[in-house]
Amino acid sequence: MSAPAPRVPGDPRGFAPLEPARHRVGERTELYDGTVAVDHWFTVPVDHALTLAEAEAQDAAGTGVGPHGRGTLTVFAREIRAAGDADGARPWALYLQGGPGGAGPRPARGGGWIGALASEHRVLLLDQRGTGRSTAASVAALTAPGAFASDEALAEHLVHLRAPSIVRDAEMVRLALGAAPWTTLGQSFGGFCTLTYLSFHPEGLRRCLVTGGLAPLTGHADRVYRATYARMRDRAHEFFARHTGDRAAWAEAVALIRAAEQAGEPVRLPDGGPLTVARAQALGMLLGGNTRVDRLHWILAEAVDRSGPAPRLSETFLAAVAEHNDRHVNPLYTVLHESIYAQPAELAGGRAATDWSAARVLAEHPDFDPGAADAPLPTGEHVMPASLELDPHLRPLRGAARLLAERTDWGPLYDVEALTRNTIPVAAAVYTDDVYVDRDLSLETAGRVRGLRVWETDAFHHDGLADDGPAIVRRLLEMTGEGAAPAAAGGAERSDAEPSDSAPAASETTTAPGPVD
Repeated sequence: MSAPAPRVPGDPRGFAPLEPARHRVGERTELYDGTVAVDHWFTVPVDHALTLAEAEAQDAAGTGVGPHGRGTLTVFAREIRAAGDADGARPWALYLQGGPGGAGPRPARGGGWIGALASEHRVLLLDQRGTGRSTAASVAALTAPGAFASDEALAEHLVHLRAPSIVRDAEMVRLALGAAPWTTLGQSFGGFCTLTYLSFHPEGLRRCLVTGGLAPLTGHADRVYRATYARMRDRAHEFFARHTGDRAAWAEAVALIRAAEQAGEPVRLPDGGPLTVARAQALGMLLGGNTRVDRLHWILAEAVDRSGPAPRLSETFLAAVAEHNDRHVNPLYTVLHESIYAQPAELAGGRAATDWSAARVLAEHPDFDPGAADAPLPTGEHVMPASLELDPHLRPLRGAARLLAERTDWGPLYDVEALTRNTIPVAAAVYTDDVYVDRDLSLETAGRVRGLRVWETDAFHHDGLADDGPAIVRRLLEMTGEGAAPAAAGGAERSDAEPSDSAPAASETTTAPGPVD
């Protein structure tokens, strides 16, 4: 008999039997509009291959894969109850934050999309493991003396912060709360987590809403970046066509950056790191949403300070570049970004290692090359290995990040076969011009998940929830509600729904890839 295959860390197929998390209720706060917020604290294993008791034994022995040998970690979540549900009688809805590395929202009141969801639910805002008030995966925590013995040990820990572990946390949380199967809303990476949830724990789900978050189920990360560079190119040209003077302003800023570098005196950002063209290109993140796109125009309008004897880059411009490169608060965004696409070779086009995909694929798109003769186009969600060298906050994590980029023993993120048999109502908003989560790849995924209904619209961009969250949430709730018509098998139909008063009229299509029995 052959020896069993070695266990792959973070592989959901090897997780221990499901059990409730340890649960403690914390502070209750009433917001100024009467919305009630209740803090919840949960204890779960770092490595879900272990039971909670086994993980707690590792705490005592200092033999776990967490910082300082911890076997457990804390997951924080904040419950939001509308003013009319102060006693919490409504069914639960879970919000899965985008990222990776983003904490749940901190609402000042119960409005926006949270209010729309809370009108029918108690909303749970989860700080995914490693974020917010959950056990920290900050640079300080990950690099504290004695936290990890080596880059290899740190990388091994980071593997346990991916979607399968986040979803197992969520299901342990649901059991601890005694909640019935719940509604989920997943934005961006939260939508990726939703697909993982549908794959491995559909029994915990009542219905799922996804906004700008249908990940490709198979294939290498390279195909993601080929698609998103193309989308960013279109978005950048659209921006420069609308703001006709901004191309020249951008070119002048790039020229000043290069001149300083060539003189051996690079401009320094507030973090102390040098300003490079590639770091300035990160301002393209502003192109990834309709609520922020024109902020780039105002930044470029005052990018150059002409008050002295020679033009120089303004403090406003430097602060903006620093803001869009600063990841020391959420380093997981950089360190784990490509691993959100990493899967076993058989699911990843024969290549399991992501191998700094965004940087390699950039070579196929010379108009984004920071060394190009003309001013390169701004980039989007394209994490470069150089950022871990240039950012003094992230530099201590560069060894672990390199190991993750080279890693080949990944567990699957999704169960594709299970998704073809899905019976949970799912509705997804797909934004036609989304530069972060490609429309074509999203529709490919939609066609592989049984019963998933798509609402495609160009009225919103990736930040649709911030733009008109209530309208989007209501639309998706209607598409998955008990009174909704069953999805037709295949095909697409023109939407006959009226847009909300605050949303611009736009091209919309509702697609129903398959039925839900």
